[in-house]
Amino acid sequence: MINLVPIISSTFATAPTPSANPVGMLESASQAIPGFEGGLSGALNILILLTVLTLIPAIMLMCTSFVRFVIVLGLLKQALGTQSLPPPQVITGLAFFMTLVVMAPTLDRIHAEALEPYQRGEITNQMEMWNRAKQPLRDFMFAQIDAAENHSALFMMLNYRGVDTSEPEKLTRADVDMLTLVPAYMLSELKIAFLMGFRVYLPFLVIDMVIASVLISMSMMMLPPVLISLPFKVLLFVLVDGWTLVVGSLMESVVAHAPAVAEVVSTGAGP
Repeated sequence: MINLVPIISSTFATAPTPSANPVGMLESASQAIPGFEGGLSGALNILILLTVLTLIPAIMLMCTSFVRFVIVLGLLKQALGTQSLPPPQVITGLAFFMTLVVMAPTLDRIHAEALEPYQRGEITNQMEMWNRAKQPLRDFMFAQIDAAENHSALFMMLNYRGVDTSEPEKLTRADVDMLTLVPAYMLSELKIAFLMGFRVYLPFLVIDMVIASVLISMSMMMLPPVLISLPFKVLLFVLVDGWTLVVGSLMESVVAHAPAVAEVVSTGAGP
């Protein structure tokens, strides 16, 4: 019979190699990332980095114009009546790259004002880097709310959080934190998206009504009007170069902004 005691004891007595230590691996990885020297430990820095990467989809939805683009393009597809064409993946991909185009100035500001100083070691505090990185996003969101004059959602969120909005001219942008600004911005984007979607939908609705009236007048009530109106809607959309017009109008609807931290929230009266 084989004695296993010496083998087991020698196995447990063997110290683990540094490469097998997860904490040591995180420390080694943190040393390879610029700007992660000093401050928090390498393991915590890697954990923060991974957390931020997992939040990128949520940030993409909440703090950019992606919601506006994907809703308008989705309503356009419904107005055309082409069912599953274009596929949802195409609509989402087009909205994503449109968002990257219009958000390029904001992303450049974030890179220049927050990421580059952090990589050079000028900023060692992660909270300071976050404050610098969120300011361009705040300016962008405030610019869209101001352009659409959708301050009612912002005042509603401020009132719910116990902030006095009876004198809005005394409120500055610094008084609005991200927890209040992000949902107010999303409500503003939803309102803008549905208004633009209605304008896109209206011409196709007129075509459907005309085709339905013609069919009823010809006593062809058993023939679905959608089958007849679909070729006319597609033909009209292609003749006017509809995709270029819609995409161009969507991107032009996003207002360019300038850094303005201390501006008042609104000069109008609160709700």
